[in-house]
Amino acid sequence: MLNIFTLANGRLVQEEIESLEDLERFRPIWVDLESPTVEEKRWIKQHYELSIPEDAMDDDIEESARFYEEDNGELHIRSDFLIDDVEDPRSVRVAFILNEHNQNLRSCGVLFSIHDEDVPVFRLLRMRARRAPGLIDEAKDVLLKLFDADAEYSADTLERIYDDLEKASKMVLSGDVTDDKAKEVLGAIARQEDLNGRIRRNVMDTRRAVSFMMRSKMLNAEQFEESRQILRDIESLDSHTAFLFDKINFLMDATVGFININQNKIIKIFSVASVALLPPTLIASVYGMNFKFMPELNWEYGYMYVIGLMVASAVGPMLYFRKRGWLK
Repeated sequence: MLNIFTLANGRLVQEEIESLEDLERFRPIWVDLESPTVEEKRWIKQHYELSIPEDAMDDDIEESARFYEEDNGELHIRSDFLIDDVEDPRSVRVAFILNEHNQNLRSCGVLFSIHDEDVPVFRLLRMRARRAPGLIDEAKDVLLKLFDADAEYSADTLERIYDDLEKASKMVLSGDVTDDKAKEVLGAIARQEDLNGRIRRNVMDTRRAVSFMMRSKMLNAEQFEESRQILRDIESLDSHTAFLFDKINFLMDATVGFININQNKIIKIFSVASVALLPPTLIASVYGMNFKFMPELNWEYGYMYVIGLMVASAVGPMLYFRKRGWLK
């Protein structure tokens, strides 16, 4: 899908492009390519004289090649954006290309973004830019607002993690933690730990991208100050992610502790049962001997006597253990 965005009365207007001729009718500040086809890439190359690298959206690209400037003045930024999906939280690699210096090319002053799937942050920016006039004046504003919205999206996701961990805390600290409940809590905690780690990695990547833009001297004074504010917001998120990691570790240890307590209860019951059955076993062993002369061998009530003795020897320890509270 190929979408272009133009400015009209201070608002961002979206136009969907279906042919090369459509590109001739607009002067955009942002061209967004979502899962672009070979033909759409050809339109971009033919109209804007811009070649999209084949590895633009690769996840395994070297870190040193994610932020660089070409000899022709093109800035290349490859950054990750978070998708907070309940079933499958993940990060999407987005490649940005911006030409600010080569006035002879149609791509000058136009931000190009390439990604494989729709990103929530992009939808958020498009909605805001349509409703708030004057929010965006040029291509660099689009890039900064995307990083700003990404930091805000990460903060909102952290708040949801707080809420989910609060529910897990109530389940764990209620004291009545069965094995099934512990399994459910551990699964929830593991998901939040993974999402928290993704957020931490995401904001670190955003910090690097914004820092690169500040070092490249491409920003004016107002944009530079906005970049500093984005970095301050990201720095505040670091402490929150660190706190959540500590909370997750505490809940994990507490849940595992309750699992160990439940297992110890089972082992204690088996231990008590084993000790209680030792006297009856001893009595049965004595009267199972094959000696010729045994006093009770010909006794009429010998069998009932031994059975009663075995029952009493088993019940006695059980009553003692119960009185001491070892059976709870």
